[in-house]
Amino acid sequence: MNIQLRDPKYVMKLSRLGSFHQSKLSFLRSFLNEFKDWEYKKDLFELNSKGFGRAVYSFTKNHKTYSLVCFANEIKDDERSDRVIATKWDAAFTLFDGMPNKLDLERLQNEVPKQEIGRLSYKELALSRANKSVRVFDHVVESLANGIQPDKNILSKVGYLYRTTAVYGSGKFGLADRFRIKNRKEIRGPFRLEMMLVYLVRQFTFDQVNHIAKNRNPNLAVELDLNICRNLGIGNSTGLGMAPFIVNHPTLLNNWILSRETALKQIREIENVSNEEFEIFKTCLIKSIKNITSWNTDSEFQNNKIKNLLRDLEKFINYLNKSLNFKNSFLFNEIYFWIEKNLSDECIEYIVSMMMEPYPNIVENLIQNMSSDEDKYFNIPVNRTIEELRNILEANYSEILKIDFKKEENNQNFWFISKNKEEPRLANRFNDPGSDLEQPLAIARDIKKLYEVIFTKKNSLTIGKFLMGHDELRHVVRRAFIIEKFPYSEIQDNTIGSKLMPIDMLRLKLSFFGAVKFDPRSDKWLRICMFQGAPLPIDLKSFNDYWIYNSLN
Repeated sequence: MNIQLRDPKYVMKLSRLGSFHQSKLSFLRSFLNEFKDWEYKKDLFELNSKGFGRAVYSFTKNHKTYSLVCFANEIKDDERSDRVIATKWDAAFTLFDGMPNKLDLERLQNEVPKQEIGRLSYKELALSRANKSVRVFDHVVESLANGIQPDKNILSKVGYLYRTTAVYGSGKFGLADRFRIKNRKEIRGPFRLEMMLVYLVRQFTFDQVNHIAKNRNPNLAVELDLNICRNLGIGNSTGLGMAPFIVNHPTLLNNWILSRETALKQIREIENVSNEEFEIFKTCLIKSIKNITSWNTDSEFQNNKIKNLLRDLEKFINYLNKSLNFKNSFLFNEIYFWIEKNLSDECIEYIVSMMMEPYPNIVENLIQNMSSDEDKYFNIPVNRTIEELRNILEANYSEILKIDFKKEENNQNFWFISKNKEEPRLANRFNDPGSDLEQPLAIARDIKKLYEVIFTKKNSLTIGKFLMGHDELRHVVRRAFIIEKFPYSEIQDNTIGSKLMPIDMLRLKLSFFGAVKFDPRSDKWLRICMFQGAPLPIDLKSFNDYWIYNSLN
């Protein structure tokens, strides 16, 4: 059986992309599999009795080392903020290429806590900062100092001791440019260094609470139970800064989505699903339901999503138990047809992720294709013709070409860059000043404008000659020729319309990171959890790859 890949015009709608969940393709899971045979070490731990100071953790293999350098800072409660305008954090981190010497540590201690206003070097690969979840952190320290383990119910509701508020890489603030390291085999997967940083930060948080508790009550204190550690992750607060990434990196986006769609296609094409494979699928599915019930949020929008997901999963399990014949050929194809007909987008994409669990061989081959050497694909073929361009637009943007941008509701918002932190922001075109500083992120509007402009041009006119008179459309001409080769490179929606839910764009990217516990705080920012349930560094030589469906209780 030859199954067709799902239509990009269907998959690339924001309502569908905003329903994606983590999977075996997610970067944090592929990072753990890549680094499971590296040697982990805590190289330095110089914290005072209150937990402030510095620490270094490392991974080493074949004389190659990556080190996390941590600086735990003393700040006042009113200085703690997850907003990008913050200037102080409970801890700051950098991922160092190699093992830092004494001079490196002195330099980093002066620069890393400053974050954006500090300056790093080519020796540093990633930069981050994090704040305590104060209520949970204090509860854990207090409990351990009194010789007891913390209340799992309190821990489960949050899922972490610290949350990062940014993780930077690829040349920002003086960090190493990507070209210096992109050919290293172990980090060819997207965001692998950032995943390493977050993973090692998680271990630092456990060591820090144990250290503070021991100093507070040396005779009675106990260490945090390892199973509790495994089922705590690292939180993250993410805002609009992440959204433009998926617009500005079309070939990378394509490769992420194409890998996911190819996995689904290949799984649907399996004629004979073994009992063992189906049991893995079903076991992960059932375990995950308990995990979903620990996703806490005050967002009515997200609570409705969770309720609908649980309701649909109950319906799906009922179908598996009562209606599905496990002996049928092409079992997962039959399942896919049923879920598309009977379930919501959220649950459909949840089950698509779950289908990958029994098939590491399919997934591992696809992970190698999830990066992109983007410079190769950004040259415009100037000898192509207007007729060819028009055909590309009509074939790949047919839904977008139907949007009427003369209506205010379809042109309501604009994207701009904030002056103080150089972060992307979204504003109302008709209420807020600054639309003259609009960033080129309204791809749907600009594609429609391009189509209207070329509609009256001669078919034989070359793209090069056309652009001599229409340089303002160069960016979307380039995108049109990219989508010709990369069908999943474009969001098939209006990113400036009144119905835009920016968190759908965030959710898409975070799902590929491997985030869980989506907790929107508005339609523009949310909190998530990463590595919850993950093996500890001491477990990496051998661990259960289905750890992500574990739960604390």
